Amino acid sequence: MFCFSQQFSVGGNVNDSNNEPIAYANVVIMSKENSEILKGSTTNDFGAFKIDDIDKGDYTIKISFLGFEDYSKAITLNEHIDLGIVILKENLQELDGVTVVAKRPTVKRLVDRLVFNVENSTLSNNNVLDVLKHTPGVLVNNEKITVKQSTPTIYINDRRVHLSSNEVQQLLEGTSASNIKSIEVITSPPAKYEAEGGSVINIITSKNIIAGYNGSVFGNYKQGSEFPKYALGTSHFFKAKKLNAYLNYSISPRKDFRNNDEFVNFIDNNQVTTSWATDFKRTRETANQNINATIDYELDKNNSLGFSTSMLLSPRANTQTNVNSITDVFSNNKVLDSTFITQNKLVDETFNLAFTLDYIHKFKKEGEKLLISAHHTNYDFSSFQNVDTDYLFPDESLIRTNRFQTFSSQEIKLYTGQLDYELPVNDSGLFEAGVKVSNINSKSILTQYNFENGIRELDLQNSDTFLYDETNYAVYTSYSKDWDSWSLKLGLRTELTDIKGNSLSTNQVNKNDYVKFFPSFHLLHRVNDNNDIYFNYNKRIYRPRYSQLNPFKYFLNDNTFITGDPNLQPQIDDQFILGYTFNKDYTFELYYRYEKDPTLQYFYQDNNRNLLVYQNTNTDESISYGLDFTTYVALNNYWNLYVLSSVYYYNNKFNPIESNAISFVGDKWSFYSEIINYFTFLKDKSLVADVSFNYLSPTNDGPTDTSFTSSLDINLRKTFGNKRASFNIGVLDIFNTQNFNTTTKYLNQDIFSKFQFENRLFVFGFNYQFGNFRLTNNKKSIDLNERDRLRNNN
Repeated sequence: MFCFSQQFSVGGNVNDSNNEPIAYANVVIMSKENSEILKGSTTNDFGAFKIDDIDKGDYTIKISFLGFEDYSKAITLNEHIDLGIVILKENLQELDGVTVVAKRPTVKRLVDRLVFNVENSTLSNNNVLDVLKHTPGVLVNNEKITVKQSTPTIYINDRRVHLSSNEVQQLLEGTSASNIKSIEVITSPPAKYEAEGGSVINIITSKNIIAGYNGSVFGNYKQGSEFPKYALGTSHFFKAKKLNAYLNYSISPRKDFRNNDEFVNFIDNNQVTTSWATDFKRTRETANQNINATIDYELDKNNSLGFSTSMLLSPRANTQTNVNSITDVFSNNKVLDSTFITQNKLVDETFNLAFTLDYIHKFKKEGEKLLISAHHTNYDFSSFQNVDTDYLFPDESLIRTNRFQTFSSQEIKLYTGQLDYELPVNDSGLFEAGVKVSNINSKSILTQYNFENGIRELDLQNSDTFLYDETNYAVYTSYSKDWDSWSLKLGLRTELTDIKGNSLSTNQVNKNDYVKFFPSFHLLHRVNDNNDIYFNYNKRIYRPRYSQLNPFKYFLNDNTFITGDPNLQPQIDDQFILGYTFNKDYTFELYYRYEKDPTLQYFYQDNNRNLLVYQNTNTDESISYGLDFTTYVALNNYWNLYVLSSVYYYNNKFNPIESNAISFVGDKWSFYSEIINYFTFLKDKSLVADVSFNYLSPTNDGPTDTSFTSSLDINLRKTFGNKRASFNIGVLDIFNTQNFNTTTKYLNQDIFSKFQFENRLFVFGFNYQFGNFRLTNNKKSIDLNERDRLRNNN
């Protein structure tokens, strides 16, 4: 005997008080018992809606639209229902309040993270890297992304992005922000996240809630002082009853110019013996392609499969770097002794392919679920450089020439398997537990050739193959609980790491294994509706990168090389944060971080051999603490203000490699501030302007001091065609003040460098949406909590 559950539909029309239809109003079906959203739809151009496939039972239907009071009604489904015409009453006060929220990013504080909601905001036409520049607590400066002076780990929809810091920036710059829902800044990541790295930036993308298709094309043009930079891309969303798919492709052809001036005094017995003054001119051409795709398929109401991929393609044909340098060598009496001119031509290619397969099982108990994930990353990098140097007398006659060539490659294969379990406890508690196993296998090859009388010869002393294998086993558990005015989340993660490094040319094998415990604690107290106080603590680890462990000497020219240390130890951090949010909009944070065995790429001069060395090494310890202030306020309906300021102290204790001296301490108080003004113009608020200014005072990183930087940016954005199309125009770093200097001067070290980039950029961008894009855009009229629940249930 077969039994089929009977399903029904609910339909109707939504009008305003003038009996005019309201298009794109949100209609949701909720459980009568716990208000869980079960189904959702929007009205069409004529205000009509229909929701099918609803099981027999008792429900609440809720209809909402921007500027109108919500409509709710209890219904019992034992037949098809037509509600007829539903009249929504205008709520002008709500309209004024919500319109501002819909046009500007908003900030929400949770027990363990800060949520920066950017969907449908003034930032939506930018790329994701530009959005990070406006995200509270995130600093994007000098080609680095930092949170509280440490490098964060990037996640997209809770999936870690396995890319280097430079590749992450390329990925984010080539991804449109039009499909970004929010940026989560997690300064003290809970036990669920890997212990590797400091803070976490989790980028949450939007999802279609109703069946249909929409897409977009986007692009931007940036003109620097030397070269143009382009980015073009397209995104596509599709949702059927059981299938949800997303595809993003972008390509970023560009040229970047950098000019460095470097001054080195070589010292012997406290006397300057030789001085070098070098002018570097570096041009790099790239055309990186990024592909991101996600497919989620609902097997049934309790089981679903997901597949995602992220690909970075940087082919050799479009990736090359030319570095021309002129070095004047002066004797101790500052008389020109000689000059050497170097031309370094390099071509490289990178293929970084990542694949993730997810399975989710929901148990009968609401909120209880099991998540299983398998991941593979295949990274393939290779490069070839040719370096020619002419040595000249002061009269420019030739002394000698020298040439060497270097071929380097790296293959990395990463495999991970992960299992996570979530179990709600009572009404407001959540228990989480999980295990993870990962294996990393890396093979690095460096082959260097020297030329004698025009004949190429293998340089065995500077050629090697380095094999690296790392296996990590992790287990974690955490518990969170919400009360009326308190929220608590605590957890413990334990990781066992087994590492083996093998240099084939030297037969040097380095092994290391260790067990580390990583506790986390988050406590939030809501003093009242407007004031919160919170405390966070966690322990984190920074494992050395494979290139940092590689003992190769990779020569950039005849006199400068980069080398690693296979004996590097992992860096362990302890971080404490105490924060207070006043009147909803003003947040103060005190933080303290202790770093044991931090890893530093240390630039120093070898005075005995007149060489410059970039050495990866452990320093003894670092301590930093400071006070951060942030606010995000609406000054009026047309002007919103964001302010971030930070005063912090950094102390680094290290043992100079080139000296047998006792430990040396570098320390400095620094100040950072960012002010962003968001303006809206015109009656329909279709013209917006962002005016931002940031300033970073002089900083210290171990032996090196860096000068101040600042930037003033202006961006205008206009929407057209029922907000399907938008264009933006602007200028970045108007006064060209992001260039900086570095100084390394202590004991027998004396290096001064000036860095000049193409910081001042004229920017033009566009974004056009097509298909049924209203299905996602109109979600702004649902309040934040309802919107999150709606997405989580569809």
